[in-house]
Amino acid sequence: MNSKRIPIIAGNWKMCTGLSEALSLAKAVKDAASKYSDRQVMIAPPYVWLVKIAEILKGSSLALGAQNLHYEASGAFTGEISIPMLKDAGCSHVLIGHSERRQYFCETDELVNKKLKAALKGGLTPIVCVGESLAQREAGKVEQVVGGQIRGGLAGLSAQEAEKIVIAYEPVWAIGTGKTATSQQAQEVHAFIRKELNGLFGAGIGGGMRIQYGGSVKPDNIDELMNMEDIDGALVGGASLKADGFARIIGFKR
Repeated sequence: MNSKRIPIIAGNWKMCTGLSEALSLAKAVKDAASKYSDRQVMIAPPYVWLVKIAEILKGSSLALGAQNLHYEASGAFTGEISIPMLKDAGCSHVLIGHSERRQYFCETDELVNKKLKAALKGGLTPIVCVGESLAQREAGKVEQVVGGQIRGGLAGLSAQEAEKIVIAYEPVWAIGTGKTATSQQAQEVHAFIRKELNGLFGAGIGGGMRIQYGGSVKPDNIDELMNMEDIDGALVGGASLKADGFARIIGFKR
């Protein structure tokens, strides 16, 4: 991890937690995050808990994020949620193009691009997710797939806009499967992503953009991952639902 880039640890709670569990977890994560000033921590609870959790986080360093958004500010889009709504709920960050959104809800690079531009325009920090399936990896198409997602998802952005984005590399085959890319496998793809970003926006911009790793991140592998040159944080799923374990991930050692 490059010391010039501020690491970011994000917890994606997905469609998990009841209200009491969510509030207790948020309090525990807030306490854990308060011990560190050299890293950023964000949690993305289900929409229905955002307002109550925002109250808990008020005045703390822990950032609140959403798991998705709609690119329109308002309208007849039943079941969707807009950027103004998310900001009113207390969000500063938003996940875009998570592999589960791509796989189960057919989100395309074009849609990711629309959501990304809307998030930037609306003042939210986007965490844009990219990654390959097991079949694509075994076919030797990692760079083709991930590079295409980077170019398609970030199409039409200026260098100044790109600086505000966080990229999350999440190999689909390592999400919720217990499988984890080795630190070297993750580093190789992160280095490739940074090369793509340098090509799109210039080395000065791409070199400063943060790239998280997401894919069965756990307390026992976080230190090794975070000591790779191009890994600037982690997007954590299941392990972010356990206060003690996530606290250990937040407190990674370099």
